[in-house]
Amino acid sequence: MPSQPFTPPGSGTLNTYQEPFSPTEEHVLVVRLLVKNLHAFSNSLKPDQLTSSPPTHSHTHTHASPLEEFKRVVVQRFVQQKLYLFLQHCFGHWPLDASFRAVLETWLSYIQPWRYTGEKINPQADQNRTVPEKWESFVQENLLMYTKLFQVLLNRTVRTDLVNAKNALMVFRVSKVFAQPNLADMIQKGEQLFLEPEHVLHHRQPRGYLPPNQGSSFLSSRQRVVTDMVFRVKSHVYALEGQDCQYKQMFGNELRGAVMKLIQIIAQARQTAKRISDHSNEVAASNSFLSWFGMGSSDLNNTFSGAEPEESGECLKKTHEFLDRALEHLCQIFKLNQGQLTQLISTLGSCQDEGNCKQLPDCIQGENGLILTDLGRKQIISGQRRFDIQYQGDPELQPIRSYESALLVRLLYRVSSLINHRFGAHMDAVCSRPDFPGRLCRHFLSDGDSAPRLNHSLLSRRWSESPRRPRLSLRRLASFRTLLVLLLIYGLGAVLSFSPVCSSFLILTGGALYALLLTLLQDRLKTH
Repeated sequence: MPSQPFTPPGSGTLNTYQEPFSPTEEHVLVVRLLVKNLHAFSNSLKPDQLTSSPPTHSHTHTHASPLEEFKRVVVQRFVQQKLYLFLQHCFGHWPLDASFRAVLETWLSYIQPWRYTGEKINPQADQNRTVPEKWESFVQENLLMYTKLFQVLLNRTVRTDLVNAKNALMVFRVSKVFAQPNLADMIQKGEQLFLEPEHVLHHRQPRGYLPPNQGSSFLSSRQRVVTDMVFRVKSHVYALEGQDCQYKQMFGNELRGAVMKLIQIIAQARQTAKRISDHSNEVAASNSFLSWFGMGSSDLNNTFSGAEPEESGECLKKTHEFLDRALEHLCQIFKLNQGQLTQLISTLGSCQDEGNCKQLPDCIQGENGLILTDLGRKQIISGQRRFDIQYQGDPELQPIRSYESALLVRLLYRVSSLINHRFGAHMDAVCSRPDFPGRLCRHFLSDGDSAPRLNHSLLSRRWSESPRRPRLSLRRLASFRTLLVLLLIYGLGAVLSFSPVCSSFLILTGGALYALLLTLLQDRLKTH
């Protein structure tokens, strides 16, 4: 801003960037569009200029036109520093949801300028295509764009729910980009140039700049090139992070440990996604046929608590596939031992299946129920453990399901409430009898003592401890499949020349015989 004093190079780091702002997703998309067009503009140099030096990198050209010179310096001089601060701010402040994809793709677009050269690329050949050597100088002059932002993204990813297919896709996208052949080698070479000792640089420089007529050899020319590369890398890092920056190597031991932690979280997310998928398939298989006859469970409480609508079925398969590919790419980038990685994942999976499947997240008991600890929050975010979330209130007051008729649910609730209010005392007397009629009535009348009680919250504890009386429930008649079965039975009775009264009598008789048979079987099982 004009009112601000001039800031020298190196002072425009994130720590001194005090302007508060919260960019929107549309803002980020516009920035990405700008980056892509600037890359395409910078890569539109003439062929003779391309052969003389790579675009956007060289600073000494004698016969270049002003437009060609502008194409070379536009990205490095006018975009790099501002975009670095912008992306670093977004990486640290953006919500942990799928909308981060816009920020991620903006970053990936900037660090892959070779994708905007105007060449037509075969999608199959693009998977194994190496990064051209001419882009090595771009990687070196944008080293922090690759290494520092990757580290910030790594800290963000370990706090993300990777069971979600959209989040798993983002991890796969980043790993796929960095797994491009020879890109990791270019980044590692740039780090080595930055870590070049200062005394070696000063020792090389006088010999490197000897003129050819004074006996300059090929070795001194090579030293001059290396010295220039070291100068460019150090200038880039110091300009963005300051002279006192503490650089962490992307391929160092510290970041390698963080990558191994990410691999563990990915393995845990794969196991969780597989467990959710298997459980959903089992529930669907058990309810596919028997539910049409009222023997299956029509309550949504039996669905796995972690299976959200966007995380079921085909999405879980995509999650497993994305995470598998991400593991392969991480092994390629950091040259990890595949045998140790397989053993780590298998051991982690077996421990999780044996112990964590039935355990709650780490909690402490408070006055009003369970309270999550910091460890418990991390376990929920990473998908290691989840609460068994179920409806714990009055079953008659559950939300109306998609497979129920809202009009019938409300009408039948009023009818059953009227019957329970008028004949409640008789129901209590009959259900309290120890003989066979009492057991038969308890089968038809919902008994509160037979329902499972999950005391995980204060409200559910109060409801479960309150006295509940036997009552009549007609809500099952509001289910569309129950109505369809009744319609089929009445249709079959009409074909067989049965009147509606006769068909109703047969339905009631069949239901009574079915309840009688179940009561006898339960008594026999209790006896044994």
